[in-house]
Amino acid sequence: MNETLTAIEGIEVGHWTDPDAATGCTVISLPEPNCVTAEFRGAAPGTREAALLQPGMAVEQVQAILLTGGSAFGLSAADGVVRELEADGRGHPTLMGPVPIVPAAVVYDLHTGDPRVRPGPEQGAVAYKNASAEPVECGRVGAGTGTRVAGWRGLERARPGGLGSALVRRDGFRVGALAVVNAVGDVFTLEGEPLTGGSPVPGMPVPLPTPLEHTTLVTVATDVALPRTLLRRLAVRGHDALAV
Repeated sequence: MNETLTAIEGIEVGHWTDPDAATGCTVISLPEPNCVTAEFRGAAPGTREAALLQPGMAVEQVQAILLTGGSAFGLSAADGVVRELEADGRGHPTLMGPVPIVPAAVVYDLHTGDPRVRPGPEQGAVAYKNASAEPVECGRVGAGTGTRVAGWRGLERARPGGLGSALVRRDGFRVGALAVVNAVGDVFTLEGEPLTGGSPVPGMPVPLPTPLEHTTLVTVATDVALPRTLLRRLAVRGHDALAV
């Protein structure tokens, strides 16, 4: 049984992964019609089309979402997704034809592998073409390839992060999530058991990372029809779930 985000009808997920350079990107293709919103927090979120996702905007539907490594450089991968969507005839209707809407968000993974390699338009196009309704491939793939966790313990004790997805079924509806975990904090199981542990390295010669240097990206979807105002509350509660 599919217990990932793609168990929600119409949602497809595809990755582009470069394990050698430790970076990648992930595309979430959405069924239409849909309604999308977002909640961004933190001191330096790297995003594209972020303003469009706020309540009160004229466009509430998007064709796909891009999550990517490469920091701000990786936002260019959305251009490739837009190109493929246009070829498929998908986009917001305008007088001059459909204009694909692809919100995007990035994680900073330049310190993990080769910082000269970043997802770009061609890599975004590949991720879109790889999208399918099969259970989401998880682990060190796509946008999660170069992520790290437990950075507060010191650079020497940071652990690999990754990409994960899960689904909850309740009363005839479904809620799914896909997370790119690049957290300064530790990671725990659903039972509360730590997956990362230990203490900071005594006398470490480099300063500990601060919470301002890490980003975790999450996409939450449901098959319940909700207006954007209520979806916004779902996004807010999703942020609550990031902290134990």
